[in-house]
Amino acid sequence: MTPYGLQTEQRTEPLGIGARQPRLSWKLRSDRPGAAQSAYRIIATADGETVWDTGRRESADTILIPWQGAGLRSATRYRWSVEVFDEGGTSTGAAETWFETGLLEPDEWTAVWIGRDPVALPPVDPPTDDDLVSPGPAEAALHLRRDFDVPEQPIRARLYATARGVYEPELNGERVGDHELAPGWTEYHHRIQYQTYDVTGQVRAGRNTVAATVADGWWSGYVGFDPRRPARHYGDAPGLLAQLVLDFADGSRQIIATADDWTEHDGPVRSADLMMGQFTDGRRELSGPRPVVVLDTAVGPLTAEPDEPIRVTAELPAVTVENGIADFGQNLVGRVRLTIRNATAGQRITLRHAEVLNTDGSLYLDNLRRAAATDTYICAGHEIEVFEPRFTFHGFRYAEVTGYTPDPAEVTARVLHSDIPWTGRFESSDPTVNQLHANIGWGQRGNFVAVPTDCPQRDERLGWLADAQVFAPTATRNADVSAFFARWMRDVVDGQDDDGAFRDIAPIIVLDREGAPAWGDAGVIIPWLLWRTYGDRRVLENSFDAMARWVDHIHRHNPDLLWEHRTGNSYGDWLQIDAETPRDVLATAYFAHSTRIVADAADVLGRPSQRFRELHARIRDAFVDAFVADDGSVKGGTQTAYLLALAFELLPADLVHPAVDRLAHDIESRGNRLTTGFVGVSLLCPVLAEHGRADLAYALLHQDEYPSWGYSIRHGATTIWERWDGWTEHGGFQSAAMNSFNHYSLGSVGDWLYGRVAGIDQTPGSVAYSELLLRPTPDPTGRLTWARAEQETARGLVACGWSIDDDRLTVTATVPPGSTAILLIPTSDPGRVHAAGTPGVLRAEPSAAGLTLRLASGRYTFTTPV
Repeated sequence: MTPYGLQTEQRTEPLGIGARQPRLSWKLRSDRPGAAQSAYRIIATADGETVWDTGRRESADTILIPWQGAGLRSATRYRWSVEVFDEGGTSTGAAETWFETGLLEPDEWTAVWIGRDPVALPPVDPPTDDDLVSPGPAEAALHLRRDFDVPEQPIRARLYATARGVYEPELNGERVGDHELAPGWTEYHHRIQYQTYDVTGQVRAGRNTVAATVADGWWSGYVGFDPRRPARHYGDAPGLLAQLVLDFADGSRQIIATADDWTEHDGPVRSADLMMGQFTDGRRELSGPRPVVVLDTAVGPLTAEPDEPIRVTAELPAVTVENGIADFGQNLVGRVRLTIRNATAGQRITLRHAEVLNTDGSLYLDNLRRAAATDTYICAGHEIEVFEPRFTFHGFRYAEVTGYTPDPAEVTARVLHSDIPWTGRFESSDPTVNQLHANIGWGQRGNFVAVPTDCPQRDERLGWLADAQVFAPTATRNADVSAFFARWMRDVVDGQDDDGAFRDIAPIIVLDREGAPAWGDAGVIIPWLLWRTYGDRRVLENSFDAMARWVDHIHRHNPDLLWEHRTGNSYGDWLQIDAETPRDVLATAYFAHSTRIVADAADVLGRPSQRFRELHARIRDAFVDAFVADDGSVKGGTQTAYLLALAFELLPADLVHPAVDRLAHDIESRGNRLTTGFVGVSLLCPVLAEHGRADLAYALLHQDEYPSWGYSIRHGATTIWERWDGWTEHGGFQSAAMNSFNHYSLGSVGDWLYGRVAGIDQTPGSVAYSELLLRPTPDPTGRLTWARAEQETARGLVACGWSIDDDRLTVTATVPPGSTAILLIPTSDPGRVHAAGTPGVLRAEPSAAGLTLRLASGRYTFTTPV
C-alpha cells in the first residue's frame, strides 16, 4: 500500500499559497485485498530544518489534515512527506511533495498600482458604444516595462503579480509562466488574486527587463449583456501590480516593484476584449516610452491564487478548411493560432468565430448577440508570422479566415479553461452514449473559465448559480473541482445581501437582484456537495452562516411556508419543453431542500440544528397540504413537479408509488420523451432508476427524437446545447436572443451515467467516498451491453462496471484502501453468483433485488447468469 496524489490545499505542488494553516491530503493504492491505513507520519521541512513531525499517528485519515507545525513564513518552500502504515501496523510506503507560501503579510508588498497616463496620449475621439474593436491609442493594451541591473545570478527569484484586467508577464523577452487571462475573475470589490511565478532561471547577471502586457479583461472590458460602455462595471482602465523579489547567495535581497519609474510603450496589441476580440498590428514594435501614473498606493484586497489557473490544455488542428472556414470538428473554447506565410506588410487578416453554420455553409453569428468574436491581425511582412491572440477567448467550432488562405496545417485551435485535474472516465458499448459523455465533458471545460459560466460565446458568460448547482454533481465526477468551487463560493457568499438573499449570479455584475428559487439555493447546495464529495469541512464552515441566512430570508418573507413571495426573477424550470411546472411548487420544494441541508450541515459542524429540522418538517407538511392530492398527483402534473417531490422526499410514504406511476405515465404518453428544463433534468434519470423504472431512464437516454440528448447528437452536437430546441428539423434555429450551443446545464445527466449506469456512488452517510455504494444497472432495453467508469476520488481510484455476454452478467469493481463498499449485483439467482478470487468480501446478503456484498478494498470480478 503506497500513498500517491499528495496535495496541499487540494492542489498539487502549489506555488504561492496564502493559507496560514494549509491542509494536506493523499490517496492510497494497493494490489492487496483488504489493505487499509492504520497510521501515518508527516514530516515537513523548510530550509533544511524540520518544522513539523507528527510522529506516528494512529489514524485512518488521509484527507485535508490541518497543518499543525511551526507558523508558516512568507515566500518559503516547504517539503513534506507522508509515511503510511497498513492495517497490521507495518510501514508500507512513503511519498514526498512540496508547497510554497506567497506573501502572507500585506506590508510585504512594496509595489503600487500603475497604469496609463491619459494626458500623455494624443487626442482622439472618444470611443462610442458601437466601437466593438477599436484600435485607437486609448483602447490599446498596456505595454509596461522596467529595466534593472542585477549584480550576480540570484539563487531564487519570484515574481508576484496581478492586474486590474488580464495580463501576461515577461522577463528578458521571454514569457513568464503558463497562466492565461490571469488573474481570472473574482468578486473584485472583495478580492483580486495574485500569482506567484518562479523566474529563477530567467534572471541573469547584468541588465534585465521585466515587462507585462495588460488588457481590459473582466475589469474594464465588456462583461455580461449590459450594452453600456464597460467602464461602469469595475474600473475605467487596466492596471498592473507586480513585485520581483531576488535573493542572493550572501543573504541580500533586491526588489523591483511597480512604481512611477516604470514606462508605458506603444505596442502591437491595439485593442483586446474578452468578448469582442483582439486587434494586433504586427508591424508595430515597442516604442515610446511614456511615463506611467500611479493609480493606487494601497494594494487593496489581494489574495493568493487558491486554485489552478486558466491554461491552454489541448490543441486541435483544423480538420478541413473550405471556403475560408476552418472546421476543428469540436465545439470548444479558446483561440486560434494562425501561421501566416509570405504575407505583405499591412495585409489585414480577420478571424471570425462561430459554433455552427447556416445551411448555406456560412457562419451562424446571430446567437452571439453583441459579442463580435473577431480577431484582426495586420501583417508585418515577414516570411513566416504567427498570430495568436492572448487577451480574448471565444466559443467556436468554426473560424472564418479572410485576407489569407491557409492550409489546414496552418490553423490550430488552442483549448483553454481553468486547469481542473480531470479525474473521471466513462465508456459504454453505445457510441451515442459515449458521445453524450464527451459532449458533457467539453461543455464543462468550455464553461469552467475562471467561474462556472452559462455559455462561452455570446455577450453573457456569467456565473449563473442554478446552472452551477444542477451540474456540480456531474462536474465532480469528471474532474477535481474542489478548489475551483471553494474559491467561487467565496464570491457567492460575498454577494449575499443584507437581508440574507443570495443572487442569481456570482460575481455580481449586470444583474443585482435577489436569487430565484433553485438559483439562490446554490449557496446552500454546493458547499454541502463539496463536503460530501471531498470532505471539505472548511468551505462548509465558511458558508454555513450564509446558508442559514438564506433559509431565514425565505422563511421571514413566507411565514405560511409556501415560497410565493420574494422569489426574485422566478425562472421556474427554465427552458422546460411542452410543459409548465408551477413556480410555487418548484420554489417550495427547494425551500424544503435547502432547509434540510442546513440542518444536516449544522449537525456536521456541531451547530444547533433542531429549529431547521422542525422547519423542514413544517415546510414538507405545507407542501403536501397545498400541492399533493390524495391520489398522489402533484399540482401541475409535470415531470419536474413529480421529480422534485420524489427527489426531495416530500411525499408521504403511501403516495410515493402513485406519484412514480404518474411520472412514468407522463413520460410514456409522450413516446418516452422528456419535458424537463434546467432544474428537472438533473433529477430525471436518477429518480426513475431509484424507484424501479430504470427501463424508462434508459429509454430516455437512448431517445434520439426531439426533444432528447440523442436528437442534438444525431444533428452533429459535440457539446450540450442550452435548449432542447436550439435547432430542430421543423423549426431551424431557435430565437437568436438566447441560443447557446455550449451550455452544460442539460448535461447534468452525467452524474447518473457514473452513479447508476456504471454504478459508482456512496451511501447517504458517507463522506468523500469512505463507504461506496456500487449499484451497476444493466440496461433493461438491451441497447447497452456493457458500461464502466473510473473516478479518482479523494481517497483513491474507484471503478465499477458491468457487461453481458452469452447470457452471463459480469460485474467488476475496484475499492481503494481507506474505503469500504456495498455492492449490489442485480440477479434473480443470488446463489449462482461466482466470485473470482475475493478475499475482501466481508458479508453477503441475498435479496429480491439481487446479492448485496460488503467489500473491503481490492479489485473484484463477479459473474452470474442473466
